[in-house]
Amino acid sequence: MFGVNHMSKPTKKTVLIFLDTDKHTSPFDMLTAIDLYPDAQILPYSNVEPDDARRIIQDAMFPRGPKGVKYTKIFIGGQDMEKALKILEVLKKSMFPPFELAVIVDPRGANTTASAAVAKTLALFKEKGFGDFKGKTATVLAGTGPVGMVAASLYAMEGGNVVVTSRKLERSTAVASKINEEIGAERACGVQATAPDEIGEAIKQADIILAAGTAGIQLLPLNVLKDYGKQCKVVGDINAVPPLGVEGLKPADDGVEFLPGVRGIGALAIGPFKSQIEAELFKRAVESSKGILDHKVAYEIAKSIALSHA
Repeated sequence: MFGVNHMSKPTKKTVLIFLDTDKHTSPFDMLTAIDLYPDAQILPYSNVEPDDARRIIQDAMFPRGPKGVKYTKIFIGGQDMEKALKILEVLKKSMFPPFELAVIVDPRGANTTASAAVAKTLALFKEKGFGDFKGKTATVLAGTGPVGMVAASLYAMEGGNVVVTSRKLERSTAVASKINEEIGAERACGVQATAPDEIGEAIKQADIILAAGTAGIQLLPLNVLKDYGKQCKVVGDINAVPPLGVEGLKPADDGVEFLPGVRGIGALAIGPFKSQIEAELFKRAVESSKGILDHKVAYEIAKSIALSHA
């Protein structure tokens, strides 16, 4: 007589599906996930186009059933911010109850890096008795890149007036217009800033400056900051590769007064905080059955952590 198999049914494995717009899926995000959840299954997709997203998401929604779908998570990454957001829109339109998944959106770390930078500048601003960002001016250098666009939006969401710089005026004004539309107020403006005098004019009224450019490119010479940044109190830089984005601001500086009255936050102070925020996004995704974890959620996490230590 055959015995009865009393083995319990195995629980569903957490599966993290990475949709990346780049040729190669970023190992940074996958390694972060693996360290947090070593038993999870990682499924990477590269060169993902918005037209691919519907098929991939629907193939991910159904095989595990209405109860099993909550163990499948999506991460949207890649350098192309615009394409990543289009993929997100496809996912939103494709999902429906009870087949909804938790989705993290962090194209090339833009949302988490910008959230870390803005939250740290806010915490330092408050710590030194300057209040919040309402009515203050923030200049985001290279504000049309992935990190710059998100940071500029967050400063505006905090009630600040934002100057977005770019080498091309049409790009900076387009980003500023999009931010104003998003927040429903005229708080952002775009300027061209390539020559030293243009950069100087862009930071002349700034209380906060954030250099959000590509690694290895100096955006703010020290003499320009000295000559024009008379009102500036806090400067942040996300670039840790020489030449640094802000001359004179060291990557490890974290609130250091590197010029009289000007305190700086370097890339090596922002980087670990960015990783902490990303880890929290993964935790929320794994613990949630559904939801979109975007730049607003990333900033909510960043602000809560930063201000709790201010």
